[in-house]
Amino acid sequence: MSAKTAKSLVVVAVTALAAAACSRSNIEAVNLANEGDQAKAANIDEAISKYEQATKLDPDNARIWWKLALGYEKKEDWQKMAQACTKAEEAAEKADKKKTHADYYFRQGYALEQLAEKGDGPWNDAKAPFQAAAQIDPNLGQAYGELAMVLLHGDDEAGAIQNWTKALEVKPDETQYYVLLADEYRRLMMYDLAEQVLREGLSFAKEDDKHLFNLHALLGDVYENKGDIQRAVTEYEAGKKSCDSNKCNDHKEAYFYLGASYSELNPPKKNEAIQQLQSFWKITCKGALAAKFADQCAQSQEIVRRMGGSLQ
Repeated sequence: MSAKTAKSLVVVAVTALAAAACSRSNIEAVNLANEGDQAKAANIDEAISKYEQATKLDPDNARIWWKLALGYEKKEDWQKMAQACTKAEEAAEKADKKKTHADYYFRQGYALEQLAEKGDGPWNDAKAPFQAAAQIDPNLGQAYGELAMVLLHGDDEAGAIQNWTKALEVKPDETQYYVLLADEYRRLMMYDLAEQVLREGLSFAKEDDKHLFNLHALLGDVYENKGDIQRAVTEYEAGKKSCDSNKCNDHKEAYFYLGASYSELNPPKKNEAIQQLQSFWKITCKGALAAKFADQCAQSQEIVRRMGGSLQ
C-alpha cells in the first residue's frame, strides 16, 4: 500500500468518525428536545434546561432554538427570548440559504418590543425584525401592526399610519388596528378619517369582540370633537352596552363618558348624567383607582355640582 493511499484511508476514517460523532450529537439533541417538550407543560424551567443542553449538542438546529425561544417567552424572559430567536434565524438561514420563518423574526421583534415597553431597550431595535417578518410573509398582518407601533414611538407618524393601513389590508378583521389607526388620526385632528376607520372597524366587529368598547368609545370622542353630542351619546351608550354584555370590567370609564355626554345634551339629561357619574365615582374615585382617574374624578364632581347634585 502506498503512503498516499494510506493517507487517504486515514482521512476517510477520520471523516467517518467525525460524521458518526456529529450524528450521535444530533440524535442526543433531538432526544433532549423531546424530553423538553414532555416537561414544558408541568415544569417550564426543566424544559428550558433540556432545550439549552440540546442547542449545545446541535447549535445548527433551528427548530430546537425556536423551542427554547418559546420557553423563554412563557417565562417572560424577553432578553433571552430575543437571543434564541436570533439563533433560530441564523440556523434556518444557514440551512435554507435565505431568510425564512417569518414567525422567528416576528417573535424576536415582539420580545424586543416588550423590553422597550419596560425601558430596557430602544424601540428601534424591534424595527428590523418586524420588517423582515413582513418581507418573508407579506400576509402577516401582525408584523405590519407591531411595526406601526414601533414607528410611532420613533415619532414616525406617517410610517405608523401606513403600516396600520397595510395591516388592515391583509387582515381586515383585526379590530385592534382600526382603534390604533383611528386614534392616530384623532390625535392629528383628522376626524373624518378617524370616523371612517372606526365605522369600517365596527362592520367587522362581532358582539363578543374585546375591542368593541374601544371602537364605540373612540367614535363617541370623535363625534364630540366634531360637535355632534347626540351621536356621541349614541356611541357611548353602545360602548357601555357592549361592555356590560362582555363583562369588560376594565372599562370603568364607560360610566364617565356616558355621564359627561348626557350633561352636554341640549337640554341635558340631568338625572341620567348624575346616575352614571355616581356609578363612576363609587367604583373608581373612592378606591385604589382614584389616582389613575384623577382628572375624570375631578370633572365628575364639577359636572354634578353644576347640575345641582353631589357625589356620595
